[in-house]
Amino acid sequence: MLDLPTQKTRKSPGMSLQDIKTLAQQLAPGLSLAEYLRQLVAFGFFKALLPEKHGGAGIATDAVRAPDCMDFLRILGNKDLSLGRCVEGHINVVRLMYLYATPAQFAAFAMAVQDGALAGIWVTDSSSLVHLKEYTLSGVKGFGSAIHLAQWALITAQSEANESLMLFVPVGDKQRIGPGPGPLSGMRESDTGSYDFNGLKISPEAIIGQPGDYLRQPEFSAGAWRGSAVALGGIDRLVDLLRHELRVRHRTGSPFQQERVGHAMIARETAAMWTARAAMIAYDRTQETGDISAIVNLARIAVEQAGLQIITLVQRGLGLSAFLQNNPVEKTMRDLAVYLRQPAPDETLTEAAVWFIDREPPVAGWMS
Repeated sequence: MLDLPTQKTRKSPGMSLQDIKTLAQQLAPGLSLAEYLRQLVAFGFFKALLPEKHGGAGIATDAVRAPDCMDFLRILGNKDLSLGRCVEGHINVVRLMYLYATPAQFAAFAMAVQDGALAGIWVTDSSSLVHLKEYTLSGVKGFGSAIHLAQWALITAQSEANESLMLFVPVGDKQRIGPGPGPLSGMRESDTGSYDFNGLKISPEAIIGQPGDYLRQPEFSAGAWRGSAVALGGIDRLVDLLRHELRVRHRTGSPFQQERVGHAMIARETAAMWTARAAMIAYDRTQETGDISAIVNLARIAVEQAGLQIITLVQRGLGLSAFLQNNPVEKTMRDLAVYLRQPAPDETLTEAAVWFIDREPPVAGWMS
């Protein structure tokens, strides 16, 4: 549980884009996940995620704030991909609660967020699937980010009728925390582990929305744009490190290194344009559900391809020094490689391709 500042020390949640950039610049590099999160709470960012009705600035909920949300997640990914992952998960919870919770449920949730509570979204089961029977849970979630820091979690569970439910439940019982399937090669600071829900009793108010809401389109696919924004921040960091190392080594005059930097810049900008396109369409309910899902999924693949290409360019450009564990390049590459391993990339690509084979994609807003 985070040691939070008192309410009166927090800044106003009415954040502009400049406020967000200033906030991010004030985050010192190299902090622990808990220290980063404390700073975000102290700066009022968690509160700013909420809609204005609940004292926030709508960064996680309002379509007009999508560009600001993208910029901030990109900045956090640049600072630390593990931090970006945990904050993106929290934003995902805010968004899902906003869409599917009752007004009373959301009001209670908003109060917890205003007090600085961190929420995780834990939907990956271990070998023991999570079930709900007579308001008692059984089973284990296998990959939970911020497992020691989250105070609440939005989880999925199977009902007695074999329907998928969303539940918003308190977590934080250290006796229920496990190590997960094993240590990851990257994203080690994301505090990922398992959580044992066996025997945990919940109230009816913990059930959010209707059966099947978590997988309901277009939100299920559309929300992936936020993960792309975090990955884009990691790509930014890697490109900046490549350019820095080449300058330090006085290798900027090499045409081969210049070519690598050029390709890296092209790949990064391609990823950025796709991510912005996905963020724009994700909230546009005038578009068909299939169009929204397909565009966001194509953006996800574009970011993955850009990240993998840039990792290769950095390794070839910097050689063995890129693999030294005391070099920030090594950690950034490792974290980005793990972060880019989103589920079912082949299926994601082919489904989007099939959708657009016989139909034209929607025109981007800036082209209309």
